[in-house]
Amino acid sequence: MAETSLSLLQRLQVEPDDAAWNRLVGLYTPLLRQWLRQQFLLDADADDLVQEVLAVLVRELPQFDHNGRPGAFRRWLRTILVHRLQAFWRARQNRAQATGASDMAERLAQLEDPSSGLSQLWDREHDRHVVARLLEQIEPQIAPTTWQAFRRVVVEGKNEEAVAKELGVSVNAVFIAKSRVLARLRQEAKGLVD
Repeated sequence: MAETSLSLLQRLQVEPDDAAWNRLVGLYTPLLRQWLRQQFLLDADADDLVQEVLAVLVRELPQFDHNGRPGAFRRWLRTILVHRLQAFWRARQNRAQATGASDMAERLAQLEDPSSGLSQLWDREHDRHVVARLLEQIEPQIAPTTWQAFRRVVVEGKNEEAVAKELGVSVNAVFIAKSRVLARLRQEAKGLVD
């Protein structure tokens, strides 16, 4: 069984190993790449910056202090992303650049401001991505009927009674399935998602 996400962060701070780093990198690389490509950069530049963000993460995670604050890791990761983007754009100021540099500066300022729409978009996309990836990771560890009941009720929004009838189980079994998977998801998301 995989460790909880908060313990994953703690493990990476105290006794990092390849499996834990691979899990964190696998969880965050697609999010960072997608965000950079959608919001800021061309593919090649986005891929380079993802590597830079991950390098900072590896170097600085031992000093990261989570303290159980909601969104602490997400905000810290966003801060790393903003700083790497700022360095990227500063380095390009000395080169011939296309118009739009002032737009980029404004977007970076918005991303730094926790109350801006862009920061709130980052928060929502981060949480949605992390939850989806965590669900992918825990699905193989859940009994198929339990997973189907959870998915139909929580993801598809179906009525518990209808799902019970479809699956040939009691309504109580559907509620228990939902509760078990949500508990496992909360355990895995602890420290990463509010």
